[in-house]
Amino acid sequence: MHLQPVGAESPDDAVALAGALVAEVRRALRGKDDAVRLAVVALLSGNHLLVEDTPGTGKTLLARSLAAVCGGRFRRVQCTPDLLPSDLTGTTVYTPATNEWQFRPGPVFANVLLVDELNRASPRTQSALLEPLEERQVTVDGTTYALPDPFCCIATQNPFGSAGTFALPESQLDRFGLVLRLGVPDRDAEREILRGTGGSDVLADLRAITTPEGVLDAMAAVRMVYAAPSIVEYVLDIGAATRRQPGVALGVSPRATKGLLHVARAHALVSGRMHVSPDDVQSVAAPSLAHRLTLDRGGSIDEGAQVVAEVLAHVPVPRP
Repeated sequence: MHLQPVGAESPDDAVALAGALVAEVRRALRGKDDAVRLAVVALLSGNHLLVEDTPGTGKTLLARSLAAVCGGRFRRVQCTPDLLPSDLTGTTVYTPATNEWQFRPGPVFANVLLVDELNRASPRTQSALLEPLEERQVTVDGTTYALPDPFCCIATQNPFGSAGTFALPESQLDRFGLVLRLGVPDRDAEREILRGTGGSDVLADLRAITTPEGVLDAMAAVRMVYAAPSIVEYVLDIGAATRRQPGVALGVSPRATKGLLHVARAHALVSGRMHVSPDDVQSVAAPSLAHRLTLDRGGSIDEGAQVVAEVLAHVPVPRP
C-alpha cells in the first residue's frame, strides 16, 4: 500500500515522519540500521553527511535512498580529477539572442546533493563546496545566489590512500556534521541483496515519504526537543575532555559541542522522544566529533573515534 507523503505540523507528526523515513530507507540498505538512523539524523538536524568506506559497501545507495524518500530536487555529481568548480556551482554564459549574460545553476542547486567520491576531486574543486556547505549559497562572478531550502549534501569518499584520492582538509571536514562508515553487510543482509529484496534492486520502488516543506517542519521540531541542564553539562564535559586527552593536539571547538547537542536532539526525535537522553549523546558523539579532532601524529577518522570512545568511558554520565 502506498501512502501519501506526510508533513510534520506537530511534534508527534515529526516523530512519525522520522520513523517512516528510517523504515523506508532500510528497505534498500539492509543490515545497516545504525547508519540509516544517522543519515536521517543528519538530514533532520540540517547537517551534511560524509560517508567514508571502500567501494561496493553501499555509500551511494544510502545517499540515493535518502534522497528518494525525501522528495524535492535531487542532483548527483561524480567527482573526477578534472572536475572544475563551475561544474558544481554553475557559470555565467553570454546569450547572443538577448545580448545578456545569464547564470546557469550547477547541480549544487538541489534539496539533496550527492557528491560521489568527493576526495577524487582536486583541492581547488573541493574548496568550491565550502561556501555552499556552510552558508547555503554560492557566489559566481561577484553575484551571490541562495540555495534551495532545505539543502543537504551527502558526500562519499574512498579511504585516503586509494588510487587518485586527495585528502580533505580540516576546514572541509568540519563542514560535515556527521561522518560514518558502513562496512561490509552481514551474511543475512548480503543474502537479501543477492535475492533482490534489498540493495539497488529496491531503489526504484522507494517512495517519497515527505516533501521539502515536511522536512523543514521536522527540522523545526528538532529545535523543540528538550535538553535538560544535566545533558548540556554532559556535552560540555565531553568537549572539555577531548581537549585534555593524551595524543590530541587540538580538541573539539565550541561549534562542535553545539553541533553535538543539536544532533543529539535529532537522534532523540528519530528515536521517538521529545527529550534528549545520555544515550542520544553517546550514539552520535563519535560520528559528530571524531573528524573534528586533530591528533598529535595526524591520524585517521577511525583513530579519532577511538579517542571519543575513551572520553565517553571516563566522563560521568548524568543520572535521569
